[in-house]
Amino acid sequence: MLKIENLHVEVDGKPILKGIDLEVAAGEVHAIMGPNGAGKSTLAYALAGREGYEVTAGSATFEGRDMLAMEPEERAAAGLFLGFQYPVEIPGVATLTFLKTSVNALRRQRDEEELSALEFMKLVREKAKDLDIAEAMLKRPVNVGFSGGEKKRNEILQMAMLAPKFCLLDETDSGLDIDALKIVADGVNALRSPERGMLVITHYQRLLDHIVPDRVHVLADGRIAKSGDKSLALELEEKGYAAFGAEKAA
Repeated sequence: MLKIENLHVEVDGKPILKGIDLEVAAGEVHAIMGPNGAGKSTLAYALAGREGYEVTAGSATFEGRDMLAMEPEERAAAGLFLGFQYPVEIPGVATLTFLKTSVNALRRQRDEEELSALEFMKLVREKAKDLDIAEAMLKRPVNVGFSGGEKKRNEILQMAMLAPKFCLLDETDSGLDIDALKIVADGVNALRSPERGMLVITHYQRLLDHIVPDRVHVLADGRIAKSGDKSLALELEEKGYAAFGAEKAA
């Protein structure tokens, strides 16, 4: 589903990713772990097509299509979703309006009929209830005044509404207390399916207690230093990143 070969990425002329090889099949959840500065977020942003992240070598294909040749909105239309570590605030735009506009824009791209106001409200109420999101929150501007946990729940709500084929989650556990972490993880797990792939970026094993990955990769200094099954995350917790050639501590 997602295939990355020898991916090199620079930011402001500085090499960050130095040859990433990674393949995620449909139905699989892979976790990327590593210390600060290893290149985890750079990988997510480069795949999403964020401005300023220059691919200098290598390739990335999604369902056989060259992702790197697509504009960011084309990647989203193809089924890619990025959950931000620090979700942006959009003053003046109600969360409900944002969600309805986004959902129907994607449905048009997929040659599907747009949801009516009634159909949309039924769907968003159902998804919001699963994530313990009050309807009053949906009427507020996107992420404005939200707590860290509310912002992350809102990210997962967007993911549930947009139903992407592939989910990139950039440190979605950042800023969450234990209860919020469980709610967000349950929301992610509810979206696991044989047709959908996921790449979960995290510092800590605790998220992987709830979202059990099929594969774990350790990213250090822009390269994947080691890959393994879920037990690798426990090994990291015990030995720390330094044991895998990562000089910077998390």
